[in-house]
Amino acid sequence: MSYISETYLTVRYAETDMMGIVHHSRYYPWFEVARTEFIKKTGLTYTEMEQMGILLPLTETGAKYHLGLKYEDEVVIKCRITKLTVARCEFGYEVYRLPDMTLATEGRTAHGFVGKDFVPLNLKKTFPDVWEKLCGLVED
Repeated sequence: MSYISETYLTVRYAETDMMGIVHHSRYYPWFEVARTEFIKKTGLTYTEMEQMGILLPLTETGAKYHLGLKYEDEVVIKCRITKLTVARCEFGYEVYRLPDMTLATEGRTAHGFVGKDFVPLNLKKTFPDVWEKLCGLVED
């Protein structure tokens, strides 16, 4: 089974819209926070990966909204790698309202592995240690 990280947040007032629910645009920063926490589980940080010369530009994104979250709702964002190739990865996200664990949102982001020159990398060949760490967090 693949590794799933959990990130806990409280909905801030500024994240809600006139209807009193979290605006759809606010989920993407939440996904980024969850992805950053997930990457830390490899033993690296995003900063360290970038210093090594590994960048992860966004190539696709999407979300499905099931429940409108409101100000001061407590949430957990579950993040996992759903696809991993030598040149790309995809993360899946599930946002649950606490304490009842009601699914509020499902999302995904796809990324390419590129160098500082934005030329695609074969992560397995160029950074085998990082490749192995990521593979260790993906479902067999």
